[in-house]
Amino acid sequence: MSNFRIFDIAGSALSAQSLRLNTVASNLANADSVSGDASKVYKARMPVFRAEPGTEGTATAGVQVLGVVESQADAQKRYEPGNPIADAQGYVYAPNINTVEEMVNMISASRSYQGSVEVMNTAKDLALRTLNLGK
Repeated sequence: MSNFRIFDIAGSALSAQSLRLNTVASNLANADSVSGDASKVYKARMPVFRAEPGTEGTATAGVQVLGVVESQADAQKRYEPGNPIADAQGYVYAPNINTVEEMVNMISASRSYQGSVEVMNTAKDLALRTLNLGK
């Protein structure tokens, strides 16, 4: 742990938002994919975070990534009998991904990432100015 805990906290936020951006990108990339089997269709992924409050006796504070979970939403069933991967009844299955919601998540994660970068830059500037006080 550094003497400046703000870098640890902001760094954990950067890692968390980076993971969030990657999962959103994966969801958007697979939003239009289809499968002939409902059990094999892509499932949207979402990261799960927890705030680490950090007290005097603990090592760090910040954001902890608990993991990435898959959506339990049912796949969209589309009747496309001409599709070569359709099942015997003529259906294909697509992931239940709301692209507008994913874009909002992407913008939110991007802004949070930018905010954490600004926190680190400000903390760095303040530390440098503090070191220059004695000159």
